[in-house]
Amino acid sequence: MGAVPADWPAPPGVHAFQTLRSGGVSGGSYAGFNLASHCGDDPAAVAANRRLLRTELQLPSDPVWLDQVHGTTVLTLPLSSPAVEPPQADACWTATPGIVCAVLTADCLPVLFCADDGSVVAAAHAGWRGLAAGVLEATIAALPVAPQRLLAWLGAAIGPQAFEVGPEVRAAFVNQDPQAAAAFRGGEGDRWFGDLQALARLRLQQAGVIRIHGGGQCTYRDAQRYYSFRREPRCGRMATLIWSDRQR
Repeated sequence: MGAVPADWPAPPGVHAFQTLRSGGVSGGSYAGFNLASHCGDDPAAVAANRRLLRTELQLPSDPVWLDQVHGTTVLTLPLSSPAVEPPQADACWTATPGIVCAVLTADCLPVLFCADDGSVVAAAHAGWRGLAAGVLEATIAALPVAPQRLLAWLGAAIGPQAFEVGPEVRAAFVNQDPQAAAAFRGGEGDRWFGDLQALARLRLQQAGVIRIHGGGQCTYRDAQRYYSFRREPRCGRMATLIWSDRQR
């Protein structure tokens, strides 16, 4: 199994990882450590990979998997009642030790949060639609701590050399904030190349989060380490996970 720890100065008791595509039992275009059940992989392989994930990372509980829809819904964990199907949301947070927040990505940007004392942790899925709609701001607003007390970590996502978009994507950001123009460079014709991580940093800073870490890893250009939906539409997903064992 492959997973890398988040490279940030999180307080003691906070554990955060992003998985890689290496290891696991999935085959074909999903080859490796696919953790998503919605992308067409053999359900038995996904279940085996999820068991391996829990064993290898010594997770205190099964991750709470979300039905991600590129929206701004933020769940508070644990859920009030067990969900038969994955709950629809693009972010989740908890103040309960041992609850594992998780998001799945294969080009979209995963963003983790923790309070500076480890009392709160959160995970958000930020594709361009969710980012423009305010999923990071919604996550920050849901947390019971001031933004200035938060640390954020950006995981691997499609990089600015590969994320080619149309003018409507640039307009979705620039029309809200002219400063976002700096995160785009011109391509051929009316095409643009966007920097998801730069856009996320800008929005985090404007929401009051100043301690931002991670970034710089491109899922599209590193086929050995990462799945990429844009590079290979039939593919698996990495998981980005966070939990705390800090007892209040």
